[in-house]
Amino acid sequence: MKKILITGALGQIGSELVMHARKIYGNDNVIATDIRKTDSAVVHSGPFEVLDVTDPQAMASITKKHQADTIIHLAALLSATAEAKPLLAWNLNMGGLVNALEVAKEMNCQFFTPSSIGAFGPSTPKDQTPQDTIQRPTTMYGVNKVAGELLCDYYYHKFGLDTRGLRFPGLISYVTPPGGGTTDYAVEIYYEAVRKGSYTSFIDAETYMDMMYMPDALNAIINLMEADPSKLMHRNSFNVSAMSVEPEQIAASIKKQMPSFTMDYEVDPIRQAIAESWPNHIDSSAAANEWGFKTDYNLDKMTADMLSKLTDKLNNKVAN
Repeated sequence: MKKILITGALGQIGSELVMHARKIYGNDNVIATDIRKTDSAVVHSGPFEVLDVTDPQAMASITKKHQADTIIHLAALLSATAEAKPLLAWNLNMGGLVNALEVAKEMNCQFFTPSSIGAFGPSTPKDQTPQDTIQRPTTMYGVNKVAGELLCDYYYHKFGLDTRGLRFPGLISYVTPPGGGTTDYAVEIYYEAVRKGSYTSFIDAETYMDMMYMPDALNAIINLMEADPSKLMHRNSFNVSAMSVEPEQIAASIKKQMPSFTMDYEVDPIRQAIAESWPNHIDSSAAANEWGFKTDYNLDKMTADMLSKLTDKLNNKVAN
């Protein structure tokens, strides 16, 4: 990767991946794009273009202008938002992906787009979910992700496009606020712990889902994109996870740092149904074997860092 175009650059993953990639490849070599422009480090620290990914001509023009050799396509609606607006989700998630793949094919770019544990469904094995298994999701978001995985495989086999992807679990970060995902309770709980010392979870107790701290997710993207293609038996998409947790375990981890923290429940039936359709714990061994996937953060190490960083962030916000 020498010149990287990132769509959805102001979203949950993009806002951190842009800054991470600029440290590695240089500010001028990472072109951030999003449908809106904000007063943020992503916009001011390097090239930024306003881009609606449903406009294929605009995407092609920006890619050619900056002579990108890699496209990291992140623009999408997340699970709960997609379920509330399924037609919009299909048009954005699938239309944007097709446009990005076509531009990558035309310009012979290396290509990455994330999939998700949402690509699995109720009939998928719940525990140690294999890399290759039945995928019959019952959400629009999941349908989009399965179709996206197959589409990226198609562009690889049909056109020789170097497509790669990861099935991300819930991603936990202190940088970008929650954005409509089912796993977002695992981000909100830390924000509310710092703000109020308590949290009301919209996901029920004993609902296990895979999670990963954002620094591990960013490293996974870079490491996969830099991996030797001859060693990749799979491409779209690798199971990756750092931990399988349920709300009470996160609360217990927070209490180690904040003994007075309390949590109760007000379960959202829509997001709870989505969570219950997903695996409890996925098997990441294919990623480990094919390109050396590993993580640095377990639950307690992540909790300590989240609470420390959020305390500084929210205190600085109040001070300003």
